[in-house]
Amino acid sequence: MESNNPAPAVQLSASMICMDQCNLQSEIKKIEALNIDFLHVDLIDGYFSPSMPIGLDTIKCVRKITKLPFDVHVMAKHNEFFINTLLDIGVQRLCFQYETEIHVDHMISKIKNAGVLAGVVLAPSMPISVLEYIIDQCDFIVLMLINPGFADNSNENQVPYAQRKIRDVKDFIDKHGCDTLIEVDGRVSFSTIPGLIQAGANTLVLGTSSLFNKSHNIEENFQKINKLICKVL
Repeated sequence: MESNNPAPAVQLSASMICMDQCNLQSEIKKIEALNIDFLHVDLIDGYFSPSMPIGLDTIKCVRKITKLPFDVHVMAKHNEFFINTLLDIGVQRLCFQYETEIHVDHMISKIKNAGVLAGVVLAPSMPISVLEYIIDQCDFIVLMLINPGFADNSNENQVPYAQRKIRDVKDFIDKHGCDTLIEVDGRVSFSTIPGLIQAGANTLVLGTSSLFNKSHNIEENFQKINKLICKVL
């Protein structure tokens, strides 16, 4: 799908968890009309965190009604089952929490061998050093800027070291001579977008703080986001 984003340097991933769950089809049609780069899908098993808003059956149904590329974030204690099922459903980007996977190399290879872009997700306090031996295997790294799975808690603010961590990961990637991309997720808002991009973020996961902000409609919010990106670039 051709993108109308202001520059390929920044891609936008619309969070399905932030849509009206009773009207997903109409919500997704609105996103398609904007030519958003990805549909971001959070799959939570109910054990990794208390939340479990979107199930595999819902993802299967949504896959049938849209050609949007799926950008899936698995938050589970046991990844194998969910990742195998998601690969069967048909996704384009797939990432999992580093701390939940014993065989990180194996899981990255499984995803890549299926022709899907593979990523590892770092929780806010997870040190960058864990990427030392896998960074060249990862197509992208996801940095959680709030604790994953607790987005519905309005008191959960973006971590104060968000930009610093993005810069550190960018330096880490450059040091290793990789072209790994950086995706950021968690309170990506109108006020934080410029700083996140300047720090080195390539993909923004958009939720209630930006694209689905209730103060304006989706189309108006999308235009505001694009203007912010253009100003930075």
